Amino acid sequence: MMTNSSISEIIRLHPEDNVVVALQHLEAGMSISGGSEQTEPVEMIRPGHKMASRPISAGETIVKYGQPIGMAQEDIAAGAWVHVHNVANIERTQNYEKATQIPPDPEPITDRTFMGYRRADGKAGTRNYIAVISNVNCSATVAKYIARRFDESLLVDYPQVDGVVAFTHGEGCGMEYNGQKHQMLARVLGGIARHPNIGAYLIVGLGCEQSTIGYLLDTQQLIQIGGTQQHSSGPPVLSMQDVGGTLKTVEAGVAKLIELLPQANDVQREPIPASEIMLGTECGGSDGNSGITANPALGVASDLLVACGGTSILAETPEIYGAEHLLTVKARSEEVADKLLDRMKWWEWYAGVFDGEMNNNPTVGNKEGGLTTIVEKSLGAVAKGGSTALVDVYQYAEQVTKRGFVIMDTPGFDPPSVTGMVAGGANVVVFTTGRGSCFGCKPTPSIKVATNTAMYERMIDDMDINAGQVLEGKSVDQLGREMFEEILEVASGKQTKSEQHGIGDEEFVPWTVGAQL
Repeated sequence: MMTNSSISEIIRLHPEDNVVVALQHLEAGMSISGGSEQTEPVEMIRPGHKMASRPISAGETIVKYGQPIGMAQEDIAAGAWVHVHNVANIERTQNYEKATQIPPDPEPITDRTFMGYRRADGKAGTRNYIAVISNVNCSATVAKYIARRFDESLLVDYPQVDGVVAFTHGEGCGMEYNGQKHQMLARVLGGIARHPNIGAYLIVGLGCEQSTIGYLLDTQQLIQIGGTQQHSSGPPVLSMQDVGGTLKTVEAGVAKLIELLPQANDVQREPIPASEIMLGTECGGSDGNSGITANPALGVASDLLVACGGTSILAETPEIYGAEHLLTVKARSEEVADKLLDRMKWWEWYAGVFDGEMNNNPTVGNKEGGLTTIVEKSLGAVAKGGSTALVDVYQYAEQVTKRGFVIMDTPGFDPPSVTGMVAGGANVVVFTTGRGSCFGCKPTPSIKVATNTAMYERMIDDMDINAGQVLEGKSVDQLGREMFEEILEVASGKQTKSEQHGIGDEEFVPWTVGAQL
């Protein structure tokens, strides 16, 4: 990635680039140091933003990471700011190589473990929560009331239980029965019920909803798997209409959970191979440093986990858009590459249905942080996936069964994206951020990585790792290895900053597609 290792004001990411990235605040005419770079800024340029390293003519391609990221809309002078005011997005390539550069399998790592919970179905948990799952929005408040009754005083005798969480949402009715929306919601709720970080669960419904509890139980084949014993009698369920309304359902739910607490508490952490970690990777509030520091370091950690036999999930399909050619070439097969390209075509269609376009993905905050086009954002985002072969592509919230580097089709919006990966089985999440996202997602711990030191220091109470050290001389490889060690520690019970704040109850946001009837 970086061609100079010393601390400087600018950095060139690839020899073919015609832009450099400002590492510090640049003023017009100031003397800068950047290895062999001689260009001086002709205007103020903020950290994370791009500066032309030579004159760029109107219509010429803007190159960063050695890849096209946009087209100059006007002549751009050497030393000028390169951003949305003078750069347009470019069409992505349509000629893809598939499975032509499959990386060799990494050297196996067989001696790394974490202290986790071995479940009766063989899965490994990193946390131990009890879930109150609402299958329809109409029972959401009751689910929250039940969970709120179990404060620290009620859990003091159950030290192995991390808490009681209500999983609520805004769906469950006004949908085609067994249609796409219904199936997606069922996958998410079923994934939470089966999640290895859930020690026991209760399902609460209203009674007349389209997304019936019976459909959820049947399609997701749900059984209660708390503690170390697997129970075939099925999970406890409550219908508000059958029980007698709000208050009676709350009391019945509390009674059910009191019965489940000893069962959920009947676990102990034990050494488990690192191969049992399923990592969800996310970037939110990205900036111009994301693709330079945090994301490539997370790619190193991803590679190490894959070498251990574990799984790393890359999501946010709209933020792969424009960089998918880097993934199709390393797909394990043409079939896997085609799965990814099919998702890309679907997203183009889906955005068009609402008169949108994929380049609308970069947010106001992303652009303030230096990102100009969706292609630029995607090139930095896919670095989270590391350098190993792409072994499969999954639908939203589908159960991930392959080991290695995989992709899950999710939106770019962080809450539904992480919700999908967690429902698919992710038991640890690493979340990189340049602007400062404050995110958690129960029941899975979320490790927050700052892309730059200024934000890390400003938001120290929310950030777990400072990837800004890369801009100060630490290598991406070294930081990635430190990130991998942090993943093992968090999987073993170390609390993340978001867990210390109790964040994660409101970030459960299932994504569903289809008509709201």
